[in-house]
Amino acid sequence: MSETSDKEQPRRRQARGERRIAQLLQAAAQVFCTTGYTAASTNAIAREAGVSPGTLYQFFPNKEALAIELGDRLVHEMQETYGEALTPVEPATPLEEAIGTAVDRFIAFNTEHPVFFALMHGPDVPGRIAEAHDQLHATLVGRIEGLLGSLMPGAGPADVTRTAHVCLGVYKAGLELVLAHEGAERAAYVQEIKDVLIRYLEPLVGDRLGHG
Repeated sequence: MSETSDKEQPRRRQARGERRIAQLLQAAAQVFCTTGYTAASTNAIAREAGVSPGTLYQFFPNKEALAIELGDRLVHEMQETYGEALTPVEPATPLEEAIGTAVDRFIAFNTEHPVFFALMHGPDVPGRIAEAHDQLHATLVGRIEGLLGSLMPGAGPADVTRTAHVCLGVYKAGLELVLAHEGAERAAYVQEIKDVLIRYLEPLVGDRLGHG
């Protein structure tokens, strides 16, 4: 019996630690969104989490460590999201539907995790997060290139790469407007992003989609 409890004790402690870490990361996300990374403090994050600064320091030595852990988790989730959002498109799929589905999935992730935008685009973010963002950006461009390559079979690699960069740039610019609004106004901005991308890609894709 003592052997069982000896094994269970560390598991219980680990589970409590995991819950505390999740609580602190959620509080950090809230503070980073409200004040930005630069103005955020460990005291404010501890206060938001309802714990003492001493408790926070048991798990994270400073706000940079919090931001890095939060960024790592978000990047991992984002990679899963774009894996789902940028799957190959059937030739019979209307361009409107293909773009709409991809944009909706990305918007859902970004509105569910607004801190992702705050961390990835804010000034003075920790170097490791900036590196992760650059890597994510490069991977994302690669996935968009793969998607566009099948839609623009006659285009050269440089043209496809350029088009992918423009698509991602349009989305990122629009995302800032989306996150700054709520309700019907937010939905209207999401539709604007889709319209811009559709009108941009239509002449490049031609009749490849929606006429299968």
